[in-house]
Amino acid sequence: MVDKKKAPFIESFDLTRWKEAPFLMLKGFLMGSADIVPGVSGGTMALITGIYDRLIFAIKSINAKAVSHVLRFRIQLLFGQIHWKFFLFLGCGMVLAIIFFTRVVPLQIYMFTHPEIVYGLFFGLILGSIVLLIREIDTKERSWKNSFPLFGGALFGFWVVNLVPGDTPETFWFVFLTGSVAISAMVLPGLSGSYILLIFNKYDYILMQLSYLGTHNTTEGILNLVPFILGMIVGIVAFSRLLSWLLKNYRTVTINVLIGFLLGSLYVIWPFQERQYHETIINVEIMEVTNPVVEELMEHGAETNRPEYLRIARVVERNGETQSVKIVEVETVSKKLISNKPFNPWSSEFLDLEHVRKRGGIIGMLIGLLMIIGISYLRKKG
Repeated sequence: MVDKKKAPFIESFDLTRWKEAPFLMLKGFLMGSADIVPGVSGGTMALITGIYDRLIFAIKSINAKAVSHVLRFRIQLLFGQIHWKFFLFLGCGMVLAIIFFTRVVPLQIYMFTHPEIVYGLFFGLILGSIVLLIREIDTKERSWKNSFPLFGGALFGFWVVNLVPGDTPETFWFVFLTGSVAISAMVLPGLSGSYILLIFNKYDYILMQLSYLGTHNTTEGILNLVPFILGMIVGIVAFSRLLSWLLKNYRTVTINVLIGFLLGSLYVIWPFQERQYHETIINVEIMEVTNPVVEELMEHGAETNRPEYLRIARVVERNGETQSVKIVEVETVSKKLISNKPFNPWSSEFLDLEHVRKRGGIIGMLIGLLMIIGISYLRKKG
C-alpha cells in the first residue's frame, strides 16, 4: 500500500480503483462546472478537491510512448501506459456538468441574468478552499520562508487577471503562443483559459473560427485553428512535465504558489462588479409584424441581460399590389464579457447597487462557504 503522505502519486502507472468512480466523477463535475465560468478554471477545482497531483501526472502519461502504441495499434500496452480510468471517471463527470449547466440549469444564462449569485458562489467556494488548503499544509512546513511563494503567487495571479487586452497579430506563431499559454492557464488554479484568450485579444477570433466549422468557410476555420491546436498540444505536454517535476521536488513551495494564484484570482470573481459587454449581430431575419416573436418583442421589449437575445432593428412598410404590409427586421445579438471592474464594499457604486443584487451576491458566497464542508469530505475520497 502506498503511503499517500510520502508519495501522493506514482507517475509510472494508474492507481485509480473502480470504487473511486463516483467520487472522481463528482470531482470532474465540479471541474466542468468551473470551466463554464470565466475567471474560474478546472485546475482550481482539481486543487480544491485534492486530485491536482494526479491530474498533472495523468496528463504527463500521454507521451511519445503512448503515441507510439496508438500508431502501432498496441491497445493493451496503450492502456497500461496512460491513466485511462482516471481520465474516464473525471471526463464523465465533466461532460455531465457541461450538459447539466447548459441544458438543465443554463449557467451561461444565469451569469448574465444573476451574475452576483453565480460569482458569489465561486468566490465563497475559493475563499473557503484557501483556508482549507493552508490548514492542510504540514505544520512543520509552515514558516515565514514558505509565505513568500504564497504571496508571490498571489501577486502574479492578481497581475495576470488585471492585464488589459491589447491589439495583437493573427500570425501563425502568435496564435500558436496563445494556444500554449491558454491551455497552460487552464490547468493552473486561479487562472482561466478563456481569460487568457481575452488578454491576448483572441477570444472572439477563436470563437469565429469555430463558428466557421460546418459552413462554406470550414476550410478557412480549420486552417486558422491549426496553429492554436498545435500550441495547445505543445503547451500541455511541456507544462505538465514542468509541474510534475515541481510537485515531486518542491511540493510545499509549489502548493503555496498555487494557493497564491487562488488568492490573486479572488479579485476577478468578486461578485459585485461593473461589467462591460461587446455586442455582435450574428443574424438578421425578416418577419411580418403579426409574427408571434415580433408581437412578443413589441409588447415586452428585448431581454438584453442574456448571452444571446432578439431585438427589433427597424419596421419597414412595403406597398404590395393590393395593400401595404409592415415587415420587421429582427436581429439576433450575441453578448460577450470584455471587461469588469470590481466595486469596493465601501464605494458609492456598491452602496448604490440594487438590494436584490447585494443579497444575491451574499447568498452565493454563503452557499460557496458551506460547500467547503462537503469539499473537505470529498478531498479524502478518490
